[in-house]
Amino acid sequence: MRLTFFGGAHEVGRSCIMVESGDAKIILDAGVKLGNEIEYPLITDDELRDIDAIVTSHAHLDHSGYLPHLYSAGYKGTTYTTKPTFELTSVLVSDYMRISNPDNVTKSGLELMARQHRLVEYHKDIKVKGLTVRLFPAGHILGSAMIHVSDSKNSLLYTGDMNMRTTKLLDPAYTESLHADTLITESTYAGDNDVFQSEKKVIDSMIASINDTIKQGGKVIIPSFGVGRAQEVLLVLDDYMKSGLIPRVKIYMDGMIGKAMRIHRHNVIYCRDELQKRILMNDDDPFKSENFFNVTTRQARSKIMYGNEPAVVVTTSGMLTGGPVLKYIEAMGKNPENKLIMVGYQAEGTLGRQILEGAKSVTIDGRKAIINMKVERYHLSAHADRQQLMSFIGKIQGLERAFIVHGEPIKSEAFQKALKEKLEAYCPELASVHSV
Repeated sequence: MRLTFFGGAHEVGRSCIMVESGDAKIILDAGVKLGNEIEYPLITDDELRDIDAIVTSHAHLDHSGYLPHLYSAGYKGTTYTTKPTFELTSVLVSDYMRISNPDNVTKSGLELMARQHRLVEYHKDIKVKGLTVRLFPAGHILGSAMIHVSDSKNSLLYTGDMNMRTTKLLDPAYTESLHADTLITESTYAGDNDVFQSEKKVIDSMIASINDTIKQGGKVIIPSFGVGRAQEVLLVLDDYMKSGLIPRVKIYMDGMIGKAMRIHRHNVIYCRDELQKRILMNDDDPFKSENFFNVTTRQARSKIMYGNEPAVVVTTSGMLTGGPVLKYIEAMGKNPENKLIMVGYQAEGTLGRQILEGAKSVTIDGRKAIINMKVERYHLSAHADRQQLMSFIGKIQGLERAFIVHGEPIKSEAFQKALKEKLEAYCPELASVHSV
């Protein structure tokens, strides 16, 4: 096998890896890197024409957002993924087109992308020439998958983004009878000091902070990825509100979160058994809670921003790279009674990272926005930490080498150093080629 890292190496974003064996060439993920400027995988049109298939691990744009560009540039092949990933990708890509309006995406490319998706189930083989591909649950977001690729001699496991903890929505990543001689692993939280607190402690602290803001008459803004993190946060807020541990205020959903909630409800079979039983047997549907209010108009958004009632707003985008959250921050950021709560990863170069690091004013749509509101971070991760990654790797039979991707350089390199005690470990460069 031969691997080419077109993106995601020494960085978080634009994940895109080519796997070659014999005359077969497939791409694992096709993402974009969002920030001040959008960055794309370093694949050329000539290389693109030779691709036999694409397999996407999950719907987040850093893994799927380059698909419309590929189909607009001339790729006509199949993209394989799970049903929830296809449906969520459609929503996220539509949102991406509306916000970013990239000039190298065509209407025909978008239409072809939708037609050329093939839906596959976990644990079922896909044949692409001499390659066999199989998807395993990754525990990251709804429909997320680790991708196993094998030929007659070699086997490869690509983690995509993975989570080793049980969440409100999902079971942990699949770990039974995994076998591969080569691993491509994420390293988002693989640094030496990346050890997560218990989720209960984090949530309890976050709920206490939200209570303080509501009691003082302020509003809470929670920027979130529209898929995965938003649903986890909303289900937590709903449970605590129903139990009386949060005062009864309106929980607003803005951006494409409402659409994503419906997709989760329609694909609840991919969620934890406990959640399925809660909906199907007890008629308790947290995706349709009476505490949730979908924001669908500018007038409704303005009423929330300038009204006097305390509220919680869960809105996109998670790293403040676009979406309704910018309107809320511009309008509400100057009021010290309000609070901005970060629950997810904030990449280098994003507005979210600037504010998290203490910026007291930022530029939004060419205008200066004052940040007097309180800014706090409560880490609700959908990724594995260092210990969980090490535990996962220890469960893979026959493993000889690992390529470390999807992490800031300091974290990927720290993880490489730790793994070198057990096996060959590499931090590939962008556009580098490796034979395994």
